[in-house]
Amino acid sequence: MAFPLALAAYYGDGVTTFIASMVIAVAIGWGLEQLDDDPDLGAREGFLMVALTWLAVSLVGAVPYVIAGEGTVAQPVNAIFESMSGFTTTGATVMGSIGFERHSRALMMWRQQTQWLGGMGIVVLAVAILPELSVGGAQLMDAEAPGPGIQKLTPRIAETARALWKAYLGITAVEMALLYGLHLAGLAPDMTLYQSVAHGFTTMATGGFSPAARSIEAFSAAVQWLIIPFMVAAGTNFALFWHALNGEVEVFGEDTEFRFYVGVLATFSALVTVLLFAGGTAEQTAVGPIGGEVEKALRHAIFQVVSLVTTTGYASMDFNTWGTPAQYVLFVMLFVGGSAGSTGGAVKIVRWLVVLKSIKRELFTTVHPEAVRPVRLGGRALDEQAVRGIYAFTLLYLVIFFVAALVVYVDAARTGMDLIALDAMSAVAATLGNVGPGFGIVGPMNSYLPFPSTTKLFMVFLMWIGRLEILPVLVLLTPTYWRS
Repeated sequence: MAFPLALAAYYGDGVTTFIASMVIAVAIGWGLEQLDDDPDLGAREGFLMVALTWLAVSLVGAVPYVIAGEGTVAQPVNAIFESMSGFTTTGATVMGSIGFERHSRALMMWRQQTQWLGGMGIVVLAVAILPELSVGGAQLMDAEAPGPGIQKLTPRIAETARALWKAYLGITAVEMALLYGLHLAGLAPDMTLYQSVAHGFTTMATGGFSPAARSIEAFSAAVQWLIIPFMVAAGTNFALFWHALNGEVEVFGEDTEFRFYVGVLATFSALVTVLLFAGGTAEQTAVGPIGGEVEKALRHAIFQVVSLVTTTGYASMDFNTWGTPAQYVLFVMLFVGGSAGSTGGAVKIVRWLVVLKSIKRELFTTVHPEAVRPVRLGGRALDEQAVRGIYAFTLLYLVIFFVAALVVYVDAARTGMDLIALDAMSAVAATLGNVGPGFGIVGPMNSYLPFPSTTKLFMVFLMWIGRLEILPVLVLLTPTYWRS
């Protein structure tokens, strides 16, 4: 919290908020440290550590919102929602009024920074820890970064984390510099140094929070074009950057998942571009009509497809105004996700790739029942147990989605909230997949504020389990885990 404290001192607003929050955080940390200053972690403890770390950090992260007492996020449930959305890099918000009129610049930067910290934590978790617990898509990566077992936190795992930090911090700094460069060049009048830092924090985290009420629509076309490649980088397997830092740049072209990832982005961007160019939007918007304008159709299509596939959640315009076919394509994007080992959420590209390859294998063996044909990823045959695990996770993810959508819809009806099925489904897909914006009432220019507190707490749970790839949290709910 030192950075927002420095901003609070500079702007003369919110110093007490962050001093008090830091005291509380240090007290909690000191208390936990007294329990065991040198814990020996096994796999069982690893699951508990992974799950409770994100929960505890999000609860502590809510403290500045409550102490500041500014706007709707001062209410405890809303503060927890906003903090969990930040640290899980979801980007769903319950801020009724986004801007400096109601909130201090220091508090708004804390909101941005929670996503940046959470994003880096997720990268280290996905590349160095979850594979050791046999959880997540990272164990299938062709270019997996080396990491030891979780039993001992050795210097080698710290080495991996440092390399990932270098890539993450370096790309973030480059984006901040380029955004501010556009401002200095007169191409982005509103992209001040503050805004450049704020958006650099949330792009690389695939977070999507913005100090501007209308997200990236509030900035020039040059800003939107510049942010696109950084969103692509954020959704890329960070282990590839680890290899690139070691001089192995060719891994990007050799990696099967990365090629499939780029292909998915290109295919859906082309499809949405055609739909926007032909059909435009359902109504006039702040950025004007799109139909028939090639540059606008191309820019908004690529931006929104990349934003939703990588689960960043930025919006270059209100896609609630788009035609129905384009919206349905974007709805599918809520389930795709970034690469394994990236800050992206949802199902993840590598899992969909394995599912498609295994379906292709089943079709082949149906015709040739005697053939032995393993599922290969990057020329490497996958263990059948890993393939079954991918199917189990994907099915579990979809089951949780449908059950959660029903829970949200029923809870809304209980409180008299006017909620249609598509809005409920998109809200669940956006929180479980850590995307942020959905459709209708939770569209990119709206918020999750209208939902009752019970639904918000349920969505906090969805963001939590979705960010940790479900299993590390759900395993704690099984009797088997607690039996010695």
